[in-house]
Amino acid sequence: MLGSRIWQRTVWGFRRRCFCPYISLNSSPLEQNAPFRKIFSGTSSGSAPASFRRPRAPDNIDTRCFSTEAVADLPAGGIVDVPLAQTGEGIAECELLKWFVQEGDQVEEFQPLCEVQSDKATIEITSRYRGKVAHLLFVPGNIIKVGEPLLKLMVNESSSPAIISRDPENVESSSSDDENGNPGRVLSTPAVRCLAKEHGIDINDVCGTGKDGRVLKEDVLKYAVMKGIVKHQSVPLNADCGNQSQPVERNNCDATAKFEWTFEDRIVPLRGFQRAMVKTMSMASKVPHFYYVDEITCDALVELKTSFQNNNTSPDVKHTFLPLLIKSLSMALIKYPLMNSCFNEELVEVVLKGSHNIGIAMATPSGLVVPNIKNVQSLSILEITKELSRLQQLASDNKLNPEDICGGTITLSNIGAIGGKFGSPLLNLPEVSIIAIGRIQKVPQFADDGSVYPASLMTVNIGADHRVLDGATVARFCNEWKKLIENPELLLLNLR
Repeated sequence: MLGSRIWQRTVWGFRRRCFCPYISLNSSPLEQNAPFRKIFSGTSSGSAPASFRRPRAPDNIDTRCFSTEAVADLPAGGIVDVPLAQTGEGIAECELLKWFVQEGDQVEEFQPLCEVQSDKATIEITSRYRGKVAHLLFVPGNIIKVGEPLLKLMVNESSSPAIISRDPENVESSSSDDENGNPGRVLSTPAVRCLAKEHGIDINDVCGTGKDGRVLKEDVLKYAVMKGIVKHQSVPLNADCGNQSQPVERNNCDATAKFEWTFEDRIVPLRGFQRAMVKTMSMASKVPHFYYVDEITCDALVELKTSFQNNNTSPDVKHTFLPLLIKSLSMALIKYPLMNSCFNEELVEVVLKGSHNIGIAMATPSGLVVPNIKNVQSLSILEITKELSRLQQLASDNKLNPEDICGGTITLSNIGAIGGKFGSPLLNLPEVSIIAIGRIQKVPQFADDGSVYPASLMTVNIGADHRVLDGATVARFCNEWKKLIENPELLLLNLR
């Protein structure tokens, strides 16, 4: 009896933490435990049967992305909605990038269902249940609110969806062909249904040539030609983007689809990181900026990088100027901590950050993203090189984690990597400073005696929040950073 009460108390603690939106917190403890008494009333001991116990996630699975539906609330068999779970603090919506499953597929617990992208990171949503995919509710490119159902999952195939569905209004929309071949719904992907709807075609009138009579994209186009809706069978862009037969990568539609140039306007929605940039830059434009520009001689830096390359014993490591600039920047921040701070506008206070989490602006096919290297003050140049390479690879593959993007304290924008010489960056709030560095150029310089000599120069433009920083502070900081870059041997004095 004591063990049973402890188990029920443990389950109730779990239920209250995860499923409080479904239970009134003003109800009495007796009312709150009513669902569990009803479920387990038929058991002799009052403890939960094994089928109702929450499955333990493997150690390498991120449980934050699971469906938030309670296992104890599931019927013996039925169709359940798998919602978009909260993927991070402050995230209200995500863009669906691609599906890993199709309608009719069998899925296991913890199996990836789809990939979504918020304004902070790309995340895989995994299944909490074992069952069969009954209906996909969105196509790639759709914006989905947190809590909205992504798909409907049949947790017990032996029962009829029309009977076991908990929402009678959704029975018709969630039913599919049963095992005996009785037609309950035409089999097709959401993208094909969207294509049929776009041309005003009732998909039930189309003869499917796919497996089990599934209506394919080609079937809809052929039907459209036969009915005179279109003149010739072509493949629209949105059909290629939404094809669920195989995973589709973002932004590859223009490269794979064949279409005739019509010189017509096209609407391109901003998604993911591009959508986030709209918000952050709109806020940054309201902050009073000022800029400090200087030129830094990089002859010693060029020699040091060449030495690193000549003595490189690891083929996986590629030495560049950027890790040296990042480490010297961190050394300069030790003397001028106000440059490594964040401004709280609501409380009108400045937080001096103890860690140097230096963000690196990266241009990717999905838009501008700024991951940051954590605790640069404690890293060696080689460790910074490896971490930078890791972040660049994840950004290129659109696989950055929220932890890689959040928590930055100052941003470095290397426009010189693309070819720019000079730029005026906007702040990455709530940070108070951002630095744009141009490409290193070999230019003629005059010595004190009037002779001309070649020098490798780099232009630096520091953008600062004038509510926190003044010109004198930024100038002194830049002079300190400039001294370390022009004399990199000074970095040895502060090594730990």
